Amino acid sequence: MIGGIFPVFNKEIGSTPTFEREAQTLKCAGFDLRAFRWTQVMIFAIEEINNDLSFLPNISLGYRILNSCASPTNTLRAALTLVSGPEERESPCPSPISALVAESGSSQSLAVAETVGPFQVPIVSYFSTCACLSNRAKYPTFFRTIPSDYFQAKALAALVEHFGWQWIGVIQSDNDYGRGGIQAFTGEVKKLGVCIAFVGTVLRTYAKDKILAVVEMIKLSTVKVILAFVPEGDFYPLMKEVVKQNITGIQWIASEAWITADRPSTPDMYQAFGGALGFGLQKRTIPNLKQFLRGISPYTDTSAAFVSDFWKVMVGCYPLLPADQKGTEATKEKCTGNETLVNSQDDFFNVTQLRVSYNVHKAVYAIAHALHQLLFCQPVGGITVRPCLNISQIQPKQVTDLLQGVNFKNQFEDNVFFDANGDPPAFYDIINWQLIDGKVQHVTVGHFSSAAHETYKIKIQKEKIVWRTGKTVPTSMCSNVCPVGTRRAQQKGNPICCFDCILCADGTIANSTGAADCTPCPREYWSNEVRDECIPKTIEFLTYQEPMGIAITVLSLLGASLSLATMIIFIYYRETPVIKASNSELSCFLLLSLLLCFLCPLTFIGRPTVYTCMLRHTAFGVTFALCISCVLGKTIVVVTAFKARYRGNTFGGKFGIAQQRIIVGSCTLIQIAICVLWLKLSPPFPDMVFRQSNKKIVLGCNTGSEAAFYAVLGYIGILALICLVLAFLARKLPDNFNEAKLITFSMLIFCAVWITFIPAYVSSPGKFTVAVEIFAILSSTFGLFTCIFAPKCYIILFKPEKNTKKHVKVKTLSENRIS
Repeated sequence: MIGGIFPVFNKEIGSTPTFEREAQTLKCAGFDLRAFRWTQVMIFAIEEINNDLSFLPNISLGYRILNSCASPTNTLRAALTLVSGPEERESPCPSPISALVAESGSSQSLAVAETVGPFQVPIVSYFSTCACLSNRAKYPTFFRTIPSDYFQAKALAALVEHFGWQWIGVIQSDNDYGRGGIQAFTGEVKKLGVCIAFVGTVLRTYAKDKILAVVEMIKLSTVKVILAFVPEGDFYPLMKEVVKQNITGIQWIASEAWITADRPSTPDMYQAFGGALGFGLQKRTIPNLKQFLRGISPYTDTSAAFVSDFWKVMVGCYPLLPADQKGTEATKEKCTGNETLVNSQDDFFNVTQLRVSYNVHKAVYAIAHALHQLLFCQPVGGITVRPCLNISQIQPKQVTDLLQGVNFKNQFEDNVFFDANGDPPAFYDIINWQLIDGKVQHVTVGHFSSAAHETYKIKIQKEKIVWRTGKTVPTSMCSNVCPVGTRRAQQKGNPICCFDCILCADGTIANSTGAADCTPCPREYWSNEVRDECIPKTIEFLTYQEPMGIAITVLSLLGASLSLATMIIFIYYRETPVIKASNSELSCFLLLSLLLCFLCPLTFIGRPTVYTCMLRHTAFGVTFALCISCVLGKTIVVVTAFKARYRGNTFGGKFGIAQQRIIVGSCTLIQIAICVLWLKLSPPFPDMVFRQSNKKIVLGCNTGSEAAFYAVLGYIGILALICLVLAFLARKLPDNFNEAKLITFSMLIFCAVWITFIPAYVSSPGKFTVAVEIFAILSSTFGLFTCIFAPKCYIILFKPEKNTKKHVKVKTLSENRIS
């Protein structure tokens, strides 16, 4: 015997116990034609097997079907009733059932599996999909012919990913089916970055205020796509309220529990749920089932369960049966007995879209194959000689073990088998609600099937889908996709799908839409204004073409020209007293060094190269050392010349031309030695400076060794300081043309320029650093040239009357008299 439990009535009418009298018999309401058809498919399959000589020859399968009232409590009561054996003691069948076909709801199946499992009775469910039921350790005797929600969760997530929906709401039933399904689905979509806006919970027994709360949640949300992972009976009250409040514009995604249900598939429901998309079970057309269903009649078998209620629904009256007592059910409309279902066009008789019914059919055949293998020790189709086991010896555990190994191809060429967890292979049709000829049709627009190694295949025919928006795929995002040049910044307190679009920072780009982060540009590049592309930075260096380069070039050449002209004047007038008094040889050396100093800035202009970098710093150091050495020589000459006038002082006479050359040469050679070591150990080199500007690369010369650079400057500073001190001490020496004063002023200018150079050099950006150094060179050079040579040139060129020995010595004599 095979037991069956079906929710023929889908609502339990509860009563509160008063403990003053015996509890009332359980009452159920809401006759479900769909569930009733499942019972008839089970009966039809058993009759098919009994009529098939290859199946269980000389053995007939029996059945007993009970109503669960869609309640876990009542399901458990029905299961215990079936397991404990038939109430009629004279029944020829063994007491325990061999297997149980149950139940449609996951919560009901959980209750049965936990209770009946210890009795080793195999349970084959036709509509329970909770992934929790795949736990073989807890439910070792549970099987099912419907795929687990583990696969449906993957299928739904694949559907969401396929259409790019990022912001969805979910409705779950307040039972194991809904909670387990949504938990599995949430785990899958989180891997894809999809956000759940809200989770609404419904149940068929909920009060209306709870249903209204979920409706309000939908109305307040910004989501345009909602998944309803709910059995049809639990979802129907919410569907009616959604239609009543005219909530449209939502793209509904359905689980297999309601997408193909007949009751909600009406034109009225289509107003709000049109274009719904979901996964339906594999469908088949069972031959001869339509005639079997049309043959149902309360007059054929007066004891058939639920047929009277079915008749009332189909023909609108209760059948008048002989067993009815006179006067009972007087308020019910009685049939005449002439009613028939032959010409009925009700969808109940439409056997072309059988999905759950096909699962019931497979469940019965799977049990039959296991029983055949157990009783005849060979699979169906073999040459049957005699049973190898007596019917009375059948143990449920034996049936369970053989059911686990069942593997056959049915009349529809489908392979029926169970994996290690008792689950069948997953295969779904993708169903779309479409209104055709005024009726809601469940149109197949794709397929989903599991493959090896937990992979899957999904195929969708987009052109066949009718959306709530027509032919346009609806979008559902909490925030619009960020354009190029921006990145996502998550809104505080909201899911990751809710974000603001922030413009990428300078130097970073986002060249694709929806970027999570901005990508930094390479060092040589910078972001454009739109922040979608890295463009080369502007390369900056001092050139001859720009105004500053032109000005520096002009000043350098002017200074060099003046130095050269002055040198020519000094050579031409070398025999005059002013020239002789200022030491013509040292003056020419000084003018030559000033000429080189004026030309030195030209090495700072143009694109830096290895050679120009080495040349600019070393040339600057050596020429200035030569220049200051000459000034030092002149200062010492002035001091010693006047000191030599004092009686007994012989030092001045010893400081002649040779000593002057030694002073200039030795001081310059020291600087040359420093520069040679600098070039040998760590020479200057071309370098790109990034830190001074984000959008520019400043090409300059890296000093290589900061210590060497400051040693060169320091040495020049020491020479200048010595010159300044000596010239300052000799500033009051008697002479009509006192060169010590001129040297003092020139050294003051020189020192002032280079002292101010240091902070200006450090703080100047970009190519202005080079400009500051050039300015310091030109300023100090012009200062030296002007202070030392301008007065002499003025006398030579414009006051020749003062270029005499008498004029040069007149002040000396007058000052001696005063003293």
